[in-house]
Amino acid sequence: MFSEEINKAEALRWAMVGGGRGSQIGYAHRSGASRDGHFKLVAGAFDIDADRCRDFGINLGLDADRCYADYQVMFETEAKREDGIQAVSIATPNGTHYAISKAALLAGLHVVCEKPVTFTVAEAQELKEIASQHSRIFGVMYGYTGFQMIHQAKEMIQRGDLGEIRVINMQFAHGFHATEVEKNDPGAKWRMNPEVSGPTYVLGDVGTHAFYLAQLMAGLTVDSLCCTRQSFVKSRAPLEDNAHVMMRFTNGAVGTLWASGVNAGSMHQQKIRVIGEKASIEWWDERPNQLSYEIQGEPARVLERGMGYLHNDDLAVSSNRIGGGHPEGFFESWANLYSRFGIVMKAMNAGDLETVNNTWYPDIDAGIEGVQLLERCVESADDNAKWVDFA
Repeated sequence: MFSEEINKAEALRWAMVGGGRGSQIGYAHRSGASRDGHFKLVAGAFDIDADRCRDFGINLGLDADRCYADYQVMFETEAKREDGIQAVSIATPNGTHYAISKAALLAGLHVVCEKPVTFTVAEAQELKEIASQHSRIFGVMYGYTGFQMIHQAKEMIQRGDLGEIRVINMQFAHGFHATEVEKNDPGAKWRMNPEVSGPTYVLGDVGTHAFYLAQLMAGLTVDSLCCTRQSFVKSRAPLEDNAHVMMRFTNGAVGTLWASGVNAGSMHQQKIRVIGEKASIEWWDERPNQLSYEIQGEPARVLERGMGYLHNDDLAVSSNRIGGGHPEGFFESWANLYSRFGIVMKAMNAGDLETVNNTWYPDIDAGIEGVQLLERCVESADDNAKWVDFA
């Protein structure tokens, strides 16, 4: 069971870049970060419009003079204060992630960044080096990885419950962009703009989520892949609103990834199915408290969050915030991640490298892997779905 008594150190003074009025993701960050007392929001560059930024920040309870229209001014000004910020979360469009993250690290701040962290692997590797040089934590907001049943699946695979892994099917295929919604939706519009979104749309926006979940659960390394992508809403070209990826893993397993925004009628359809020689498991983010477990020759069963029969590892059980039977959801997943971000940031500040090294969280390497997926998918798709090496 989750322990709310673990937070003994003073809350980290925390700020946000982006995530202003009307931002669903901004609210998710603030909700997750505030849950367990690891972070206290004291400043923000929520909006490039100074008046909107100030008004929004004041409504969140911040002092007006700590609401900034420019993130660089915020970093510089806060660095001069004795009570200046120690960490920052970046919830801005993709094209800004690299510059803001780099400026934050150079300012001595811990970082939590939305994905994809950069447009290129080279940029992401540079951020990793800067974070290491400055002894800063760099977390990547793969928000679904805080669900306990993901870690139950990981433990089952590691213990050999499925046998040797043969097939992994990944998908995140919603239908909310089946028509040209971006005409009237600014939040969707930037995702279809290559200058802001980067070289992909759905692969970067949702495909990386499913890919990282599968990587976390199965622990396999991709050897090569081929990708085909389409722009069914023609105005979105060259960015795709649908993509299919085939993968070969180094252990001989194979996999597929379907990322789509045009799966008409679908909510999320984010599902990860891992198939082994003895059994299969499947997780669906619309039913995150359950894990399907199917052993060949036996009746299918559904494992439930919070039950004593789950593997008693650090994440699948200790992250439960309420007893089994009560549905935990998206905000609990984010709170679990922010709790871990807080633990490792405080440990890094205290020079406690043992805690840093032994605490799981989605780190910059997870972000690099996601960017590498996008680079290779674009390379393959632009060369008539040619198979390309992943590394």
